[in-house]
Amino acid sequence: MKLYYSPGACSLASHIILHEVAKPFAAERVDLATKTTASGAAFGSITPKSQVPALQLPSGDVLTEGAAILQFIADSAAATTLAPPVGTLARARVQELLNFTASELHKAFGPLFSATASQAAKDAAPAAIGKCFDWLEALLSDGREYLTGPQFTVADAYAFVVAGWAVPTGIGLTRWPQLEAFVARVKARSSVKAALQAEGLAA
Repeated sequence: MKLYYSPGACSLASHIILHEVAKPFAAERVDLATKTTASGAAFGSITPKSQVPALQLPSGDVLTEGAAILQFIADSAAATTLAPPVGTLARARVQELLNFTASELHKAFGPLFSATASQAAKDAAPAAIGKCFDWLEALLSDGREYLTGPQFTVADAYAFVVAGWAVPTGIGLTRWPQLEAFVARVKARSSVKAALQAEGLAA
């Protein structure tokens, strides 16, 4: 498998899970400004969406959308702790968190990274992000180690990446101590350290 990524983007979650399953894979950086890959290929020729992550399979098929990629990687490696079996409540809980991160939290950050977003949208973003953080803080307030319980799952990888954007955007996590501790726990995992290093985000 080959992952197309941009450093620190949501594709970092897929990079983390590829390290978690410890299966051979390749990774190629994408310049999202020019829509070209590190090898000089037009990213649009790989996926018409021209968005990361994109996962190219040995068959030549290309899978897009982070939530789908995360589950596919875990399922293809039979990593049932990362993605519980289909049809179980545990799997639905993971999907619930993946969907929340994609449709609520990730979306809330959108205006802060958009060159075309209005100033009003940018000004409203911190409150929308804070509302999502409030929900995650409440979820973690029972002392659970990860979002769905004691086991690290693909949902944790995605939420970790997006919550981490609070630092460069100046929002910070100090108002949400449980979430801040969660981000620190995930960051300490060897798979996360490996992915961050591979993307040039850590020494």
